Amino acid sequence: MSLQHAARQALACLDLTSLNDADTPADIDALCRRAQSPHGSVAAVCVWPRFVAQARAALPTQIRVAAVANFPHGALALEPVLAEVQAIIDAGGDEIDVVLPYAALKAGQGNEVAEFLGEVRHASRPLTLKLIIESGELATPALIAKATRLGLVAGADFIKTSTGKSKVSATLAAAEVMLKEIAASGLHAAGFKASGGIRTVADAAPYLELAAQLLGPEQVTPHRFRFGASGLLNDIEAVLSGTTAAPTKAGY
Repeated sequence: MSLQHAARQALACLDLTSLNDADTPADIDALCRRAQSPHGSVAAVCVWPRFVAQARAALPTQIRVAAVANFPHGALALEPVLAEVQAIIDAGGDEIDVVLPYAALKAGQGNEVAEFLGEVRHASRPLTLKLIIESGELATPALIAKATRLGLVAGADFIKTSTGKSKVSATLAAAEVMLKEIAASGLHAAGFKASGGIRTVADAAPYLELAAQLLGPEQVTPHRFRFGASGLLNDIEAVLSGTTAAPTKAGY
């Protein structure tokens, strides 16, 4: 895969993200302007729930607005998460990226996690639900696979690697486990999202190739594949324009 081809695919599948604790309305305005690149639009912007209405008002309808819930710690307490979900819906959001209670799953509370996910899926319809399993914290292929299966059974639309806030974010090894579970599930609408630590087109290309191999090349579209990143757009634009990317502040 050429870098140009990878850059075009990554742009179309990008959730341009700002989840810094100190984000301001001015930061979100800038994010929304950047989402409409000279080379094409991103798939979505991803922000804190308090910025959903602002982002929705600033963006054309083809760019979706995503917000996070239960982020980043992934508690098992249901009521606060349902309140976040409702707030995102009420503000006009299109997608919800919710963190799976990964510590509870590691502690053997699989049934409780499954019940949690079922309630969140019910409350979040008809929005797109992306389940962040925090693969770097789960660590083992067996737990990563189990979290993926729980999400798929609950009806998550995407299974996502990471919050970007943990020590280990997206890895190709975790992505392979997750994509194999998605492919084996027979749920042809389910998608995959890689997030955390993907900053260049060269970083992104192996994930695109892996998804094409395991899901089929025709499936590597925004409907089944996403990247979550803040700085990746800089390098995408650099590759597509033949220039050098400018540095960006770290945030996701």
